[in-house]
Amino acid sequence: MVKKEKQALRVAVLDLYDGIKNEGMRGFNEILTQYKTKNNIELSFDVFDVRRKTEIPGLDYDIYISSGGPGSPLDSEGTEWEKKYFSLVDKLEDHNLGNHSHKKYGFFVCHSFQLLCRKYKLGEINMRRSASFGVLPVHKTQIGLNEPVFEGLANPFFALDSRLWQVVNPNMNKFTELGMQLVAIEKERPHVDLPRALMAIRLSDYFFTTQFHPEADPTGIKNLLLEDEKKKEVVFEHGIEKYNEMLANIDDVDKITLTKQTIIPNFLDQAVASLHES
Repeated sequence: MVKKEKQALRVAVLDLYDGIKNEGMRGFNEILTQYKTKNNIELSFDVFDVRRKTEIPGLDYDIYISSGGPGSPLDSEGTEWEKKYFSLVDKLEDHNLGNHSHKKYGFFVCHSFQLLCRKYKLGEINMRRSASFGVLPVHKTQIGLNEPVFEGLANPFFALDSRLWQVVNPNMNKFTELGMQLVAIEKERPHVDLPRALMAIRLSDYFFTTQFHPEADPTGIKNLLLEDEKKKEVVFEHGIEKYNEMLANIDDVDKITLTKQTIIPNFLDQAVASLHES
């Protein structure tokens, strides 16, 4: 249980969707709003349109949540928005390494995960043979079995996987050098001779990142699947039977609803407890 305090907490939500219609931002909004009500704390959040408007928050926020987004995580290298985005990450890290009791917390999802893996050279980034979309199992690594953010989830647990690009073949020398931990990987596919994707990384005591979407829920997936473009994509890649199966299985609340109610709230518990102690 989070200690209840009057201190107001400010959250910056970094929107990397580039103006593309999505369900992710609704998911973050719901999680933050429900967390505020459940824990009876003063919490406010502002949204920054990073890619389309090059909006970047300052250091006057306590918690930063960075979204997924469309397109290649390679093509943005050198763009103005990415330079400013990475500059913010560097400033947050410098702050946390400094003599500050009030640390800055960051949670990074999917496209943000891929960008940070490129920044830190944590693995190989490539395009999948076909797009991955669906509620799929995520496996904790040995280190991940003790990851506080996963507390309350089985091994494996289930999450929305929605990506054309991926990070594979972890550079464990970099992980060791930077003090980072690979805490979850893609489902095992013994019949497919392909590497398993990295799915979650503990970047530091204050930064956590996932390649899956912990903010997703049945409503969001159903809305996506009912869009003509997504339906065509899924049917093309997996066939109409698989598409209909996805629709039929959406309301399995034991899967992604539990993940939505667990991962980011657990992360917020850690952040809020620490910030209230400082």
